[in-house]
Amino acid sequence: MYEIKLKAADGAGEFTAYVWEPKGTGEAGAVVLIQEIFGVNDALRATGEELAAQGFIAVAPDLFWRQEPGVNLTDKTEAEWTRAFALMNGFDQDKGVEDLKVTLAAARELPRCNGSAGTMGFCLGGRLAVMMATRSDADLNVSYYGVGLDELADEFDNIAAPLMLHIAENDEFVPPAAQEKLLDALEDSEWVDAFIYPGAQHAFARVNGVHYDARAATIANGRTTELLAEILE
Repeated sequence: MYEIKLKAADGAGEFTAYVWEPKGTGEAGAVVLIQEIFGVNDALRATGEELAAQGFIAVAPDLFWRQEPGVNLTDKTEAEWTRAFALMNGFDQDKGVEDLKVTLAAARELPRCNGSAGTMGFCLGGRLAVMMATRSDADLNVSYYGVGLDELADEFDNIAAPLMLHIAENDEFVPPAAQEKLLDALEDSEWVDAFIYPGAQHAFARVNGVHYDARAATIANGRTTELLAEILE
């Protein structure tokens, strides 16, 4: 893993992105990893390592840099949850998308990138991945248990690249009514594949998370890897 510095499009300064590359010297597709409310934490870094092991370049930008650079929280303590929600509430999602666009462009220009790049996000990052599907030229986007996705329905006509949604049936942050509204809004899209994981809770694929569900995570990650291999190679 190494770090790169990227200039924000709004001129507010520089932010850090963390890069994991596969072994060897050949070219590979890139995945922009989008953080949860816990920052670029150990769980996201483990995902970056796994993507590199699968033969992809992973790039994880520090999206909370305007508030506090280098956030690395877990889901294990009340104090960390309180801090994470405070950071989320202070986060400008539109500016975050612009930072992700900068990251996407930088990922495509990495020496080992083959020019293809997509996004993959979790929780807050899952929402931002859908916003990237509607607002960027990413080659694909993957959303794990994104929150508030039904609120983005007015933008869904802009989707013009594969979008994969992993939805937890028992997501405490996305009630059944919101899930139904989301699926209804996406029903006619040729670009979207949405999967619901029975009995799974929010963050079922979070590495070492309190709601980790090995079966659901394995199935979801397999579907994701197949899509990445199809589009990015």
